[in-house]
Amino acid sequence: MTKIANKLSITQVLICGAAIVTLSMGIRHGFGLWLQPVTQAQGWSRETFALSIAIQNLTWGFAGIFAGMVADKFGAFRVIIAGAMVYALGLMGMAYASTPLTFALTAGVLIGIAQAGTTYAVIYGVIGRNVSLEKRSWAMGVAAAAGSFGQFLMVPTEGFLISSLGWQQALVVLGFAALLIVPLAWGLHEPGFAGGATPKREQTIAQALKEAFKYPSFQLLMAGYFVCGFQVVFIGVHMPSYLKDKGLSPEVASYALALIGLFNVFGTYAAGALGQRLQKKNILAFIYLARAVVISVFLLVPLSPMSVYVFSSVMGLLWLSTVPPTNATVAQIFGVAHLSMLGGFVFFSHQIGSFMGVWLGGYLYDKTGSYDIVWYIAIALGVFAALVNLPVKEAAIQRRPQSTPALAS
Repeated sequence: MTKIANKLSITQVLICGAAIVTLSMGIRHGFGLWLQPVTQAQGWSRETFALSIAIQNLTWGFAGIFAGMVADKFGAFRVIIAGAMVYALGLMGMAYASTPLTFALTAGVLIGIAQAGTTYAVIYGVIGRNVSLEKRSWAMGVAAAAGSFGQFLMVPTEGFLISSLGWQQALVVLGFAALLIVPLAWGLHEPGFAGGATPKREQTIAQALKEAFKYPSFQLLMAGYFVCGFQVVFIGVHMPSYLKDKGLSPEVASYALALIGLFNVFGTYAAGALGQRLQKKNILAFIYLARAVVISVFLLVPLSPMSVYVFSSVMGLLWLSTVPPTNATVAQIFGVAHLSMLGGFVFFSHQIGSFMGVWLGGYLYDKTGSYDIVWYIAIALGVFAALVNLPVKEAAIQRRPQSTPALAS
């Protein structure tokens, strides 16, 4: 496909962006497999491990705001390369961390920063700038599906690496794998940012933020995304231990997480494609309500490998399928000039939810010996998120002309 002036081809953006998300998201989706090996080897509580992963999610969300600002101003290329290098450093540091503090700094802070620079907010900024409105939701669905395929591909691979090499060497291998993101970043080197040039925008960063945070629909999208983070990270990190506590083998957990990834390939792609035809707020409301129903049924039926696989397959259809319609709605309302930054703020809300889900899971397990309370919270939050997405207004915001010349930001 030939390039349009100052734009990358859609094919190039999707291939490189999808490959980067596959690696970055694929690696992080398997972290739950390390919970028991690490805590047993180090003599730590589950809350210690969970707190570090909670810090990772919170750092990812907070750093994502600034990664988005830098990517919007100077292009995603530099941000992605820096993120890949920090990812490798964090994984290798995580392997040899000997205290809860060093584990929190490596598994939590470093890997959180790395994910901010190599995942959706930055990649979606490139998609938004290089893909037309008519295909944008679909393209975001393709990128999100790639992240899901990464989970399907990487989680069993990580389980195999742990069993064959041990948990420490498995992390070192993944550190080298993260460096494969560096050459892929060259495919997202946008012409408009060549030589450090900054494209002109009609709003400054401050103006864009003031506009977004005063807009009720932006606030509602953030509230819904909080719930998304709570649900998926609690399940992704704690379900392997939940299943083992119930007497199921570790292989069941590995297959379950892989099934979530596999079916989410279809779920995220479908959500992105449907976003071109249906109101995105209705898609989001359906996804959140369906999650609440699926979790409820999972807890009610007798637990067996088959019930786990069915739950994982259905939940997989709903797993990251919130990502394309949420980000496409932000782009549709506010435009793409500050999309990575605004997407970063929405994602920060997601990561606050992630922090609460993963930390609360470990905390309440250590206090009660059960995950039941957190499952019930996840159900209630699903209903809440479905309701808050219904009033979202998707139409492009109507801006008043600026009284002073716009500054490049």
